[in-house]
Amino acid sequence: MAIDSDTLRERLDSATAHLDPPYAVVDLTAFDANAAALADRAGGKPVRAASKSIRSRELTTRVLGRPGWAGVMAFTLSEAIWLVRSGVTDDALVAYPTAERAALAELAADPALASAVTLMIDGTEQLDLVDAVRAPGQRPELRVCLELDASWRPLGGRVHVGVRRSPVHSARAAGALAAAVAARPGFRLVGLMAYEAQIAGLGDAPPGRAVMGAAIRLAQRGSYRELLARRGAAVAAVREHADLEFVNGGGTGSVAATSADPAVTEVTAGSGLYGPTLFDAYRAWQPTPATFFACAVVRRPTPQLATVLGGGWIASGPAERSRLPRPWLPAGLTLVGTEGAGEVQTPLAGAAAAGLRVGDRVWFRHAKAGELCEHVNELHLVSGDEVVATVPTYRGEGHAFL
Repeated sequence: MAIDSDTLRERLDSATAHLDPPYAVVDLTAFDANAAALADRAGGKPVRAASKSIRSRELTTRVLGRPGWAGVMAFTLSEAIWLVRSGVTDDALVAYPTAERAALAELAADPALASAVTLMIDGTEQLDLVDAVRAPGQRPELRVCLELDASWRPLGGRVHVGVRRSPVHSARAAGALAAAVAARPGFRLVGLMAYEAQIAGLGDAPPGRAVMGAAIRLAQRGSYRELLARRGAAVAAVREHADLEFVNGGGTGSVAATSADPAVTEVTAGSGLYGPTLFDAYRAWQPTPATFFACAVVRRPTPQLATVLGGGWIASGPAERSRLPRPWLPAGLTLVGTEGAGEVQTPLAGAAAAGLRVGDRVWFRHAKAGELCEHVNELHLVSGDEVVATVPTYRGEGHAFL
């Protein structure tokens, strides 16, 4: 969706004129458009909402009420339990293995909760931990999902392309683990997940790096072909031991490609709802920026510089420029190389800096999606040129799950 930066700035400034920065907003028109686009790209397969990329119960509920969206992918077991108990979802898949003993005890003590939450595993050690918390005969059957490692390992494994997640890489290993789960009392294997981070989470058109972009696209094509065959074989091997309810894959950057895999029954997305800057580097689809945070200009160190209070909301990942927030509105602002985005002050240069006055707002975009919510207690929801609601983030509700 094309954005007129001047019009957007006027809308956001007008809607939030009564607020003192720093604060964060979500443009509901863009949020809903992104939700619809992701569902369309899934080609009829359900999209599971990645809660770590949203971190607001109200906005997770909003997207789950839209066509094509079903279920939540939580990032911790405690979070999954909270979302189920508060009525956000009755289908929470925990994206990572857990060692939260108190949360496991709570899950094992409640049959209704156990039927709504699915644990992630990639080895029998995680089953042993569950059994140590509460033995199989003393708890309801717990739902588990097997994670297949989706990284690409060409040249006989001498090259690793992707992130380092599950130790289960081959179809044979997946089948062996499925057999082990089937033989264990107190567990039921209901799903398989394979997250292709090197495709879904890596932009294929990094700005100013054409050669790197070409190399990424080449690797992504090779990885996709390899995973298409290996995931299909792994699903077949697991189905020999379990009646799978779902096969999950993908993320915002690969919704269309992953949903085209016949072995996959559902895809996951979350970041694309907010449209952070990391997804500006994708060619296939770019979400409309929907989430912004505002900082106030508090000083003018030179006629060419304007300094805002705060702004150093850095994203996780490798310590590089791509993880810095980007001054977005007014257009034409840049960070100063020697200071970057600072903890308590951020000087800004560029053509637009000279026109800023003390008290003006500068609108930033975060590099990632849900991490923005760890810096604010609430999100102001904007429709047109007014704030139509203010909703709490996880932080605002007193929760810091990670």
